Amino acid sequence: MAEIDIESQAMRTLIVDDEPLAVERIQVICAELPAIRVVGTASDGAAALRLAEKLEPDLVLLDMTMPELDGLGVARKLAENEEPPAVIFVTAHDHFAVEAFDLDAIDYVLKPVSADRLERAIERAVARRGERKEPHSDWLDELWVPHRSELLRIAVSEVHQIDAERDYVRLHVGDPAEPDEGSRSYLLLQTIAGLEARLDPEKFIRIHRSTILRRNNIRGLRHDGLGVWSAELQNGDALRIGRTYLSKVKAMAGR
Repeated sequence: MAEIDIESQAMRTLIVDDEPLAVERIQVICAELPAIRVVGTASDGAAALRLAEKLEPDLVLLDMTMPELDGLGVARKLAENEEPPAVIFVTAHDHFAVEAFDLDAIDYVLKPVSADRLERAIERAVARRGERKEPHSDWLDELWVPHRSELLRIAVSEVHQIDAERDYVRLHVGDPAEPDEGSRSYLLLQTIAGLEARLDPEKFIRIHRSTILRRNNIRGLRHDGLGVWSAELQNGDALRIGRTYLSKVKAMAGR
């Protein structure tokens, strides 16, 4: 029986970070993972693109904040390739998660990097290797939200209500008809208008300057008198509809 060449099957990996100690830390972790093989390192975005063109990596472990061309800029450029590498962002900042997911990143790992967390991200990249990519949707289908010392991946299909809280939004996740069965909420650094622009309008509708609802969370509309309307939710609650959004909400109901 022929032996399997594990090294030849390992994902060729490029590490990009402007902090030498961070590069060294990631290299040490990667050295223990047979699924990948580090083929190069770069300390800025321009160098990363030059090396990516020459080395043709399968995976890029990419810092977010770098001088001149940052990680988002590098990822956008890489995405233009005919066969772009998988990207895992490795960063100290959690507030770029929405933009990162727009670029179809595999994962978003927060510094200081733990070996277990980076290994899980790389396992996800290996699992997706060779998959035929579906055409990229204009609408978000997943979000990363800060939770303790890492970021959780939340399916947008699990979100039933979004409330504005200053510069943040609160995502309400779980079955809205069963609020006591695993219902939970998370804060995300993102304006409600910015998030609204990334959500499929066939599935979500804004009813107030501070509230977005999943359409199937709305059980009905109620006229409270004097031109005031409310949206009745699956859990029995009622939320007032802002006058600016009333015509769109009524149109949804065929009114």
